[in-house]
Amino acid sequence: MDYIVLDIEFNGRKFASELPMEVIEIGAVRLNGSLERIDEFSALIKPVYFAKLNSFIKKKTGIPQEDIDTASRFPKVHNDFVAWLKKSESFMLITWGGEDMKRIVLDTRMHKLDDSFWMAADYFDLLKGYIRFKNVTNDVSVEAALQELDIPAEGSAHRALDDARMTAEVLRKIFDGLDFELKQQYKDMYTNAKERRMVKNAIRSMKAQKIVPQWEVFAEKYLAGKATFEDVRKVAELQQYFEAEVEKAGKSSAGQAG
Repeated sequence: MDYIVLDIEFNGRKFASELPMEVIEIGAVRLNGSLERIDEFSALIKPVYFAKLNSFIKKKTGIPQEDIDTASRFPKVHNDFVAWLKKSESFMLITWGGEDMKRIVLDTRMHKLDDSFWMAADYFDLLKGYIRFKNVTNDVSVEAALQELDIPAEGSAHRALDDARMTAEVLRKIFDGLDFELKQQYKDMYTNAKERRMVKNAIRSMKAQKIVPQWEVFAEKYLAGKATFEDVRKVAELQQYFEAEVEKAGKSSAGQAG
């Protein structure tokens, strides 16, 4: 079993737009079963939309515009990357959070490529693994994890291959403390991190006010009349998340009481 530590950069932006964000760089490190680094993959991608990088992305990534101008489009890089992945007889993708898988799947679909490879691929969210390992609740960056684990940071943050290399070092350091039975496969989500964070904050607020957290109360106070929640799939997913968080909070309170 090989471990493929994956990182991507995408042309996120600080301004509102209906046009999609796109992957602009893929970096990956292949570790063998002994966690030795045996191969790497790195490629820039020229996006269809916003081919001229804005100042925010230029500053964040340090990617030169001229390198983007001469880069290949997503379909070629995607096919090259899949071919590279298939050099492993078996592998598990390692990501820091779930955004990398989401962005690759969305770009695959945008370019009308077959997404079945990604939907069937096993991946392990090392961010969640790290949070369980450290027994904390808040998300942390790879850079913060390196610092906490006393691992020297090398390379440039927000360049895909350098980030993949640093993430690989975190993996190697805490490998024995991870539960890989918690691997996942990508599934479509209709809510985003901000909306799920809103649910958690609302539950905390209700409990602080001695109000029993109920979906009907939450929906009326936070969702009613808002266009962003017109998609019934999003609302259904948010309700499932709400109920799961209420149950989790209840178990936590019971454990503290005991």
